Amino acid sequence: MAVHYHYNKFPPSQINWQKMIPLLGPANAALARYDGSLIAIPNPAVLLSPLTTREAVLSSRIEGTQATMGEVLEYEAESDGKGFSQEKEADIHEILNYRKAIRHAVDLLEELPLCQRVIKETHRILLSSGRGRGKAPGEYRRIPNWIGPPGCTIEQARFVPISADKIPEAMDQWEAYIHSETPDRLVQLAILHAEFEALHPFLDGNGRLGRMLVPLFLHHVGLIHTPMFYISAFFEQHRDEYYERLLAISRDDDWTGWCEFFLKAIMAQAIENQQKTADILDLYERKKTEVLDLTHSQYAIHALDFLFAHPFFKSTDFSNKEEIPTPTAKRIITALRSQGILRTIREASGRRPAIYAFEELIEITDR
Repeated sequence: MAVHYHYNKFPPSQINWQKMIPLLGPANAALARYDGSLIAIPNPAVLLSPLTTREAVLSSRIEGTQATMGEVLEYEAESDGKGFSQEKEADIHEILNYRKAIRHAVDLLEELPLCQRVIKETHRILLSSGRGRGKAPGEYRRIPNWIGPPGCTIEQARFVPISADKIPEAMDQWEAYIHSETPDRLVQLAILHAEFEALHPFLDGNGRLGRMLVPLFLHHVGLIHTPMFYISAFFEQHRDEYYERLLAISRDDDWTGWCEFFLKAIMAQAIENQQKTADILDLYERKKTEVLDLTHSQYAIHALDFLFAHPFFKSTDFSNKEEIPTPTAKRIITALRSQGILRTIREASGRRPAIYAFEELIEITDR
């Protein structure tokens, strides 16, 4: 029997704070340590770009896509999509749209508070192409939807979200809660994420957008200086519990159990994110010295920043960079290949350029 949305129970009137006390301190402390690592990164948008791609891959995988991070990066480098099946290409487009959407949201938040306008605009980018293009990008749904096995009827569904006519009012209430004062910001975020998933205000993309909300809210309230927090690995590893905890809110009014699960996710991912960030920064510092010694070029740092932003790339993309003269770019690539910093994925052939991979960075990001 389908579980139906919890009408008139948001925000929750009762949460067992006593049960969450053992988690609140450690989760907030782990997040603060991660934020310290973010502050130490000189250019997080460049150096942590692969982590953003990984988050897009894992968040989309929760919804059923099968593309790997390596396939996404290779597809971008190829740029013509050759060698990928139609289904794989559709998966990759969803992941690229996710990454584009989160970056668009970050840009919007420089001028706007976290609000429905930001959510709708981000959703419009998320569904701008591919499978979601015909599912009303940027618009709240006007028809019922339900969650369950593919092709199931509403009677066979696992969960039935709020009715479409009540979405505008419910989203107004959801937005008001973003800007309310609460005892703990992480618990507030847990409740916001769960409510968004329960409302399911769009025809498609609700899960991915709800997970994007995590770094956007953490940045909005000042818990992290840069809106980069990667939570989907925990949810993907604990997918069954993730869905069950969300379902138990409407079925059993169990907001506390969900909040406990969410705090554990924040803590685990803050620790993992901090380690990955530290490893990436360490790799950058080591390679900076190595590439400078190897190339003796004033363009060495430009080259290194390019590698971190594009761990898979075509030789022509690198040699056509405005910041680096073409002869110098070719010489740098030759030097990086000779020392094993770059691995050749595809040799140049005729008019097809070579493709290279910066594998050390990919290994750190994807492990």
